[in-house]
Amino acid sequence: MKSGKTLAELIPGLTHKPRLMIVDDQPLIIRSLNEIFKAEFEIVMATSGRQALELCADNKPDIMLLDIMMPDMNGYDVCKTLKADPVDNDFPIIFVTAQNEVVDEVRAFDTGAVDFITKPINPVVVFARVCTHVTVKLQRDILYSIAMLDGLTGVANRRRFDEQLQVHWRQGQRDKKPLSLILIDIDFFKQYNDHYGHVAGDKALQEVAHALRTVLLRPHDSVSRYGGEEFVCLLPCTDNTGAMLLAERLLAAVAALTIRHEKSLAGDVLSISAGVATVTPSVKHNAGQLIVAADEQLYRAKHDGRNCARSAELSD
Repeated sequence: MKSGKTLAELIPGLTHKPRLMIVDDQPLIIRSLNEIFKAEFEIVMATSGRQALELCADNKPDIMLLDIMMPDMNGYDVCKTLKADPVDNDFPIIFVTAQNEVVDEVRAFDTGAVDFITKPINPVVVFARVCTHVTVKLQRDILYSIAMLDGLTGVANRRRFDEQLQVHWRQGQRDKKPLSLILIDIDFFKQYNDHYGHVAGDKALQEVAHALRTVLLRPHDSVSRYGGEEFVCLLPCTDNTGAMLLAERLLAAVAALTIRHEKSLAGDVLSISAGVATVTPSVKHNAGQLIVAADEQLYRAKHDGRNCARSAELSD
């Protein structure tokens, strides 16, 4: 039961159902909320606070409806735990509860909730409030994604890379899985710009960025413009052997563009050099050391004649 506009009408360009997580230890409440939202949302359900936290790790919602009184972990603690990591859990949380004292509502907002709805649930009201908050969230996501793109090449920019590196570093620490990074430089790009002009240089950057992006097939792998003619690929859950294989494919993809480069000392066509570094994130290292290691390997590749990749693995 609902009224007003659909989410597609509220958010032009919306191509998928937003994910709503319902957290309540009463199956009847979950079923009732599911009936209200199933037409407009992808529903994820949890019957305990700890289950909600586990689900959020792999099925991050766009918005959460959270009960307060649950046997294993109350809603306040769930909300507080999620909001302790605002980068990973930047989604609105609405408390839906039988608690109706002012002190309960104040505590909910203090822990990071955006709204507080009391039971029994009015379907029209709860639907309207959820739609309002998820619309703001998704519109913010759209603006954020635009701000995180490099204007020339269309791949992620340096700021986005820095954020993704920290996210994947923390994930690697939790899962004890390797994280690899490939730092890429277009060979003799200054000479290319000087000889062919900056308009041709910009077009070459766009073509190289597109070629790099087409090589990365997994959803969590990413390519960003690191600065100037440098790009960087971030590869979570990838060991050094896998990263080197991917680096060779990146070199081949750029060579296959066959962009003429008469002033290159590395070949007749535009090429790249790559530095690969891998580490299993831990307290013994930091993300900055991974970048430094990749940069050192990029220097080796340039020293060895360019149009090649070199790699290293940071020891535990």
